[in-house]
Amino acid sequence: MKPAGSNNKENFPKDPSQALEQLMESFGSTIMRTAYFYTGDRHFAEDISQEVFLRAYRNWNSFRGDSSVKTWLTTIAINVCRDKMGVRMFTEQPTDPSKMEQGRTFNVEEEALKRLQKSEILRHMLRLPLPYQEALYLYYYLDLDTREIAKATSSPEGTVRNRLYRAREALAREMRKEETTDDGHGA
Repeated sequence: MKPAGSNNKENFPKDPSQALEQLMESFGSTIMRTAYFYTGDRHFAEDISQEVFLRAYRNWNSFRGDSSVKTWLTTIAINVCRDKMGVRMFTEQPTDPSKMEQGRTFNVEEEALKRLQKSEILRHMLRLPLPYQEALYLYYYLDLDTREIAKATSSPEGTVRNRLYRAREALAREMRKEETTDDGHGA
């Protein structure tokens, strides 16, 4: 099944060089934030982002378009992060993308990241186990549906739905726990 909308391959140039420019413009910040989410290091995330777009360029003609371009690039990003991070990825917690080192220039992305930093929900989310963080991040921050997340993470769709369900429950417990503690009624 081909994805509908402006996010499908047919809406991008057939020539890999021209497509690359459009892909970087459309999805560069998304891929950078995803890489930072996994690595916690801005420079490493930049290297990974470059690797993602290099792989996309090399494989553009073989990309069949069975998924959206965003899902395809996210899949590449997750795989590159997993390859580069190895076992370390599963022992360290992903990092809040809003805590990326700030450059000297101001831009909309940096402002958005500052707002994310203030997000209580994200702060609580980062306390959850990695599979729950990943599911919530891809679903709510990248707006991927469960089918796209399943493709991007090489997980069965039922597993993704289960992780989202359990992640929401755990997030609600985490937030209630802090509310109770803040109110002075908790342990």
